[in-house]
Amino acid sequence: MTASSGPASTDLGTEGPLDGPFPTKISGGPAGVLLLTDRWQARRPLAEVVAGAVAGGVRWVVLREKDLPRAERAALAVDLRAILAEAGGTLIVAGPDPLDGDAVHLPSAGPYPPPRLGLVGRSCHDRVELARLTTEDYATLSPVYPTSTKPGHGPPLRPDGLGALIAVSPVPVLALGGVQSPGQVTACVATGAVGVAVLGAVMRADDPEAAAATLTAAAATASRTRHGSPDPAGATRTRHGSPDPAGATRTPHGSPDPAGAARSRPQPATATTAQARRGLPYATTEEER
Repeated sequence: MTASSGPASTDLGTEGPLDGPFPTKISGGPAGVLLLTDRWQARRPLAEVVAGAVAGGVRWVVLREKDLPRAERAALAVDLRAILAEAGGTLIVAGPDPLDGDAVHLPSAGPYPPPRLGLVGRSCHDRVELARLTTEDYATLSPVYPTSTKPGHGPPLRPDGLGALIAVSPVPVLALGGVQSPGQVTACVATGAVGVAVLGAVMRADDPEAAAATLTAAAATASRTRHGSPDPAGATRTRHGSPDPAGATRTPHGSPDPAGAARSRPQPATATTAQARRGLPYATTEEER
């Protein structure tokens, strides 16, 4: 880093404050199904797709849409946080700027060290990138299967390669890339992944709620099979990926949550307008992008 004559920056959009206490961490981390957004591939306005996914059991959403001006992206984040808050879910923002939230998902290229926030994830693809992890809370590993979203991003890991990388990962891992079917979800969780990250399987679905419900059910069933516990997909994971029974997902009435999605503290429901009313673009097919 180049030395600067000015005061030390505390902008969380770069490295974050280098001193002071760490923020309160978000309980647990992504598990089950993590949804990545892409309004250009969505068959409906993005807020509608996310609402359907949440109704189908998704509790973790990564807001991408990096081409939007910050103000529009921040307003969209408010809308999506409101949708997730009703179900106790969490919005994670792709990139170092949390958009007034406290959860981000960073690319493998940086920044390093990661910002000090309530939840930090990192995209990884190999052992070298996993070895660079420091204070991150979770990682995605990709591509597990061939993907049309980012073609040409290296040979797919397949479940065997995914499992080999999970074995050396210092943090819980979600499988990313080409995950479309319940069988693929099952195969990924069987290798040790705490869940899967999906985009096209839900964004391009005619019925996002049904698509999400199918995948979240597969993740929950695979986790039960792998761990032999009542609801392992909803269990809080430690930094090293071992289950924390005390952190099991519970409904507001204290019973196990069969959807198997880890919960976090609710985020403020401050949205007053929907993405559709704001007129953000969306496309019915990928070719219309």
